[in-house]
Formats: sequence, C-alpha cells, structure tokens
Amino acid sequence: MWGWFHRLGSPKSFYEISGFLLPAMFALAGVLLVTGTVWALGFVPQDYQQGHSVRIMYIHVPAAILAQSGYMMMAAAGAVFLIWRIKLADIALQCAAPIGATLTFLALVTGAIWGKPTWGTLWVWDARLTSTLILFFLYVGVIALRSAMDGRESAGRATAMLAVVGLINLPIIKYSVDWWFTLHQPSSFSLTEKPSMPIEMWLPLLVMVLGFYLFFFSVWAVRIRTEILNREYGTQWVQSL
Repeated sequence: MWGWFHRLGSPKSFYEISGFLLPAMFALAGVLLVTGTVWALGFVPQDYQQGHSVRIMYIHVPAAILAQSGYMMMAAAGAVFLIWRIKLADIALQCAAPIGATLTFLALVTGAIWGKPTWGTLWVWDARLTSTLILFFLYVGVIALRSAMDGRESAGRATAMLAVVGLINLPIIKYSVDWWFTLHQPSSFSLTEKPSMPIEMWLPLLVMVLGFYLFFFSVWAVRIRTEILNREYGTQWVQSL
C-alpha cells in the first residue's frame, strides 16, 4: 500500500495514471450531470410549500457539499505536504483552491436565489451562510497567499498551514443549524439516516451529487496535470512528451 502511495505521489506516475482515467471520468460525470439536470427540471414534482423554486436545490446542495469536501481534500493535501514534503501534495493543494472557491461562490449565489422566494430576502447573517462565506474567504486566502509569496517551498508551507487551520470552520458549517437558531433548514439528506424527502426528489439529488464529485475530481486532475508540466518542464520525461 505504501509503495502504491509513493508511486502515486510521483508527478510522472500521476500524470500517466490520470491520463488513462480522465476520459472515463469526464464521460461519466457528463452523463450523471445531464441525467440529473433533466430529471430535476423536467420530472421532479414541485414542493408543496416552495413550488418550483425547490429545483434550485439540485445545484445548490451539490455545490455546497463539494465546497466543504473540496476544502477537506485541500487541507489533507496540505497536511501530507507538511509531514512528508511530497511535491505532488503541494501541487494538489494549489490546484484545488480555485475549484473550491468557485463551487463555494456557486453555493452562495444559488442559496441567495433560493432564499429570495423562501425567506423573502437574498441574504441574512445566518450562522450557516456566514460560516460558508468564511469558507469562501479561506479559499481566496489560500489563492492570495500563494500568489503573494515568491519562494515555492515557503509558499507551499504557508498555504498548507492556512488550509489545515481553516478546517476548524467545517464543523461550524455542518452543525451550525443544530448549535444556533438559524433560518437555514437542517440537512434533508444523509448517508447514515433515511432521507426526509420522497425518493422521487432525493434520487436525482444523489445523481447530481455524484456528478459534481466526478466533475470536481476530473477538473482537479486536469489542473494538476497542467501544473506538473509547468513545474517539470525541464525534465526528460516532460521533454519527451
């Protein structure tokens, strides 16, 4: 297992393995996203309270889930870099930040659009909304800190520490609806509990979440591959490409 882990940590090995997997990942992500979108917009029944505005959920919820998962994966890459100094982990952290920031921004915007007909306003300083906004600033902080520092090694350590420290915000996002009184409803979908919504509504949501995950990993891999080529440009294996 450790041998496989270190082999995958090699930029050359990652480039080769990801190049083999990417076409299938993009194809499957496309199938899931198209299927989930058509299903959600054309066949899911409207909510008895929210009407058709509930369909925003099929973009908002996957984006919010990936915003948090993406930060967790970015922080994990930062921890690996701090502990083992694996170069690919630093590259993975750098490449995950813009994707995570984009997904967090998408979650905030779609949440505001959904909040207007539901709450009567685009924004409130709700605990979950505020902590999600902080998550967006953490992503932007990682990007800005990387851009502001000259040395690659020192920039990698600084951004890795910021990413790891920022993990404290994830439990706040998750449990904010339980710890404080908020307008945001509790989670309707969980891996450990029976969904509180009917199957004809949560099944297409599951399809969209899986599609978002695959799309995230696909775009992340493409960005990592590009950064590998930039950093390893002078090596023989890159020149041979």
